[in-house]
Amino acid sequence: MSLFSHLLFHSALLVILFPLAFHNLIVGVSSTTLSINTDKEALISLKSQLSDETSNQLSSWRQNSSPCNWTGVLCNNLGERVTGLDLSGLGLSGQLSPYIGNLSFLESLQLQGNQLSGVVPDQIGNLFRLRVLNMNSNRIEGMLPSNITNLVELQILDLSLNKIVSRIPEDISNLNKLQVLKLGGNSFYGAIPETIGNISSLKNISFGTNSLSGLIPSELGRLSNLIELDLTINNLTGTIPQAIYNLSSLVNLAVASNSLWGEIPYDIGLKLPKLLVFNFCINKFTGRIPGSLHNLTNIRVIRMANNLLEGTVPPGLGNLPSLHMYNIGKNRIVSSGERGLDFITSLTNSTFLNFLAIDENRLEGVIPESIGNLSKELSNLYMGGNRFNGSIPTSIGNLSGLKLLNLSYNSITGDIPHELGQLEELRELSLAGNQLSGSIPNSIGNLINLINIDLSRNELVGEIPTSFANFQNLIFMDLSINKLNGSIPKEILNLPTLSKILNLSVNLLSGPIPQVGNLIGVATIDFSNNQLSGGIPSSFSNCRSLENLFLSRNMLSGSIPTTLGDLRGLETLDLSSNQLTGSIPTQLQNLHVLHLLNLSYNDLEGVIPSGGVFQNPSNVHLEGNGKLCLDLSCVPHGSGRRNVKLPIIIAAVVTLVLCLTIGLVLYIKNRKVKVAAEKSSDLLKPRIPMVSYDELQYGWGEKPSASGDVYSFGVVLLELFSGKSPTDESFTGGLSLTRFVQSAFKDNTVQVIDPQLLSLIFHDADDPFNAKGSNTQLHCVDAILQVALSCTADNPDERIDIKDVVRQLKATRDSLMKQYEIKSPSPTSEHYFQVSIK
Repeated sequence: MSLFSHLLFHSALLVILFPLAFHNLIVGVSSTTLSINTDKEALISLKSQLSDETSNQLSSWRQNSSPCNWTGVLCNNLGERVTGLDLSGLGLSGQLSPYIGNLSFLESLQLQGNQLSGVVPDQIGNLFRLRVLNMNSNRIEGMLPSNITNLVELQILDLSLNKIVSRIPEDISNLNKLQVLKLGGNSFYGAIPETIGNISSLKNISFGTNSLSGLIPSELGRLSNLIELDLTINNLTGTIPQAIYNLSSLVNLAVASNSLWGEIPYDIGLKLPKLLVFNFCINKFTGRIPGSLHNLTNIRVIRMANNLLEGTVPPGLGNLPSLHMYNIGKNRIVSSGERGLDFITSLTNSTFLNFLAIDENRLEGVIPESIGNLSKELSNLYMGGNRFNGSIPTSIGNLSGLKLLNLSYNSITGDIPHELGQLEELRELSLAGNQLSGSIPNSIGNLINLINIDLSRNELVGEIPTSFANFQNLIFMDLSINKLNGSIPKEILNLPTLSKILNLSVNLLSGPIPQVGNLIGVATIDFSNNQLSGGIPSSFSNCRSLENLFLSRNMLSGSIPTTLGDLRGLETLDLSSNQLTGSIPTQLQNLHVLHLLNLSYNDLEGVIPSGGVFQNPSNVHLEGNGKLCLDLSCVPHGSGRRNVKLPIIIAAVVTLVLCLTIGLVLYIKNRKVKVAAEKSSDLLKPRIPMVSYDELQYGWGEKPSASGDVYSFGVVLLELFSGKSPTDESFTGGLSLTRFVQSAFKDNTVQVIDPQLLSLIFHDADDPFNAKGSNTQLHCVDAILQVALSCTADNPDERIDIKDVVRQLKATRDSLMKQYEIKSPSPTSEHYFQVSIK
């Protein structure tokens, strides 16, 4: 709750409860002993469903004492009826008893600041004398009781910060004495009822952080006593009704985080002279910043970020001595002429300013030295994403209260001033994306409270200061894309609080990687694109929170540590373009959430593991390792295990063939379009038919020939599985590759299958895995050869359609994978096959 809202609420509460105390003096003696006993029983029932184990505040609620002496209970002066119940902030949990509805004389019920759950009981609608109902900051859920609108004496209704899912009742106007209506921080949905405009007594409407939709009712413009209107973080659309701008009593107007549009009236400062808080952030407002806002000498908050505002910053900012926050970031504001940034100097008169955001606009020019004269209270300074040039003013070191400084993504040049080391309260420092040069000042190490530091994308040189060891609270460090040299200081690898990222990539760092075992909480380490040498430290296995590890494009050598298999949360591992040797550790199969493994361009050797991430070839990059088992010939003879991999290899080959088929489909379509375009422009040119028989067979004739392309594809299949080239020397006297396969097909297929493939199929027939039968594998090869022969029929009209090629190959692959319980491809790739052949 803001200070303003807090004062408003308690002022209203005092006005409401003062008559209550007077009323207690004149309550008639008609109330009987039975009445106070009824109230006692209701309170005992209430206590029975509540828990206050931590505070024990309800220990005074005993049967043998008067409820008027109990904690939080207020009775009338004669002690005959309970008129008030204040259990706020006692840490109570549990649910409200429906017996609360028996407290028929209750005028004030305050339960805010607890952990109450469940629903608001319907019986609360029986409390017809209730003037104050405050249940904010609990865990109340469910629908709002429909009979809550029976509480016609209600003046304060505060249900904010709960889990209520409901519409705002249309008949809420029955509460015609309501002054404060606070429903924010729930899940109220639907439109704002127009009938609210009939509650003329309303001073405070707070509906922020809900799911309200539709337009802002113009009827709200009738509420001439309205002081606060908070509609932030909803799904409201349209423009703000002009009638709202006529509510001259408004002190707080907040509509941020909706989908509102239109221009803000230029004279808003004249129409709303009492305005202290103006919050129009994160909408679609257009036009200019109203200059009249800068005439509101008492205004404290001006927020218009994340809109489509244009033009310059209007004059008058020097007239706002009480200004605490000025946020116009993420618009299209420009600075004009040599004095275009004078508004920064004007803000030096705002001695309470603690938040200034002018980021992501189109401001340009040199940041004035006067920036160092801004308020010592300034804690957040956002200036990134503009077109500032020149150097960083040394005077910025005077802003001793700064906790966040963002000058990123400008065109700032020169050195990082050592005066930045004076900002000892700084938590976040971002100078990324500029043209800063020179070395990183050692004084930056004085910023012992830093949480985030981002100096990436500059032209910084020299070594990383060892004074960075002072960053004992750091969770994010990015020094990437600079020209930093020297070794990685072991000091920065001893920062146990690093939990987001340590990025030193794209620099000139050299030497070995120090031990990293103390980075137990970091999620991403990126040392790629440097000149690091030596081995990969086994201590990476201590980085148990690691999700992404990038060490590519260095000069790392030695083997891949098997201990990397202990990083069970690892999602990305990139060790490419190094000088790594040895085999791929089988332990990498244990990384079940790993979705990208890049080991390409090293000197790895041996058999590729088949489990885990290796089951999905699209997620594994192994190219550039000539000694790895990437094809059938790599499997060593005499291996008793090779048949275990054969079905996987055949399935992978068929999947590759499917991919080639899809490429063929797209090629045919593309060529048809291309030839059609050529014919439209060359229609009148004479043509001499000079196309050979071979060109027609292989699809290179004048017309795009699907049958010719299918023929070419069939030849590729025959070559792949027979191990023979169409130009093999043995094909003489009219014998071709097609006729060679046809001669033995079905009856003696084994005579035409590649001998190496055949030896794998029949090798070690006694292997238990092979008990599933080499016949299954032969049947698979037969089916593929049948497809190939269907593609290469002499008569083009007899050749198989390309769609049928895809379907038959897919069926063959799926049959094999089912037989050997091999994991199927992803649904995405299957969908691609289906779409592509249509």
